[in-house]
Amino acid sequence: MKIALCFIISYDHILNKEELWREWIQHNKDIINVYFYYKDANKIKSQWILEHIIPKEYIHETSYFHVIPAYISVMNYALKHDIENQWCCLLTDACCPIISPKKFRSLFYQYYDKSIMSWKKSWWNVSYHKRANLAMLPENFHLGNDPWFILKRENVYHVMNYMNNNKEVVKTICSGGLANESLFAIILKASGQLNSSVISEITHLTDWNRMSSFTSPHIFKEGNTQDLVFINKELERNNSIMFIRKIAPEFPNDILRFYIYEKSKISDEKMFLIKPFYIIYKDSIIIVIKNKFITLFFGISIFLYLYLYFFHFF
Repeated sequence: MKIALCFIISYDHILNKEELWREWIQHNKDIINVYFYYKDANKIKSQWILEHIIPKEYIHETSYFHVIPAYISVMNYALKHDIENQWCCLLTDACCPIISPKKFRSLFYQYYDKSIMSWKKSWWNVSYHKRANLAMLPENFHLGNDPWFILKRENVYHVMNYMNNNKEVVKTICSGGLANESLFAIILKASGQLNSSVISEITHLTDWNRMSSFTSPHIFKEGNTQDLVFINKELERNNSIMFIRKIAPEFPNDILRFYIYEKSKISDEKMFLIKPFYIIYKDSIIIVIKNKFITLFFGISIFLYLYLYFFHFF
């Protein structure tokens, strides 16, 4: 059971904090796969990124307002590439981890069977603002979601199946612009998954109060007092935060390393991890058991069943 880190990069085709990412991933290399969606492979200078780009046939034309094809392609490839990929974490070149590798593993073990995506009723006037063309949909689908989130494997399939079977609806939503901030909540709602499979919490720490432009959140550059107060406050009240955006290349690495390796060091040392037991059948994880005592009972039961079947009846 693994996690697919799905990066979408463009413009300079770099990862702002590549060194930190590679260092952080190394601690959990047994459960992490890395994938990069890009626009032009010729612009990629990093050998590490080149080693993890998805095949060219999965690359489609995208823009700031129409990025859905990139989301779907990179997740689609990730699920095909490794049957064990259970989580798809969508990330940008300006994202960076903000929790320890051990806590990240702990959250995965705890919520492997859930998607984590903050969503709510649309907070804009759908009659005035054409984003996602929500005015053309029934009111119960007037929804918005964070643009960067985590989807479990099964929910990725829900999204892809819905898009294949409801192309006109998807076209309507995507033609409105900024569809990635509504489409996923709408599809999971239509699929009966939004209230049962999705934890509505923030995974990517973002400061929308100090916007850098009309459409972009605050860019963390200095690591000043305001930045640190915001980060500390949000980490304290949001337990599902795993990443931070937007991090500029010049943001101090020592501050990020503090949050990753020092801030939760004491609690990490006390943390006891229990790896879920799972069985893979074809393209689905069909049995997952969290509790180690239940796992033991399950294992003994299977053994007794096989013993009785082969030795009693034959």
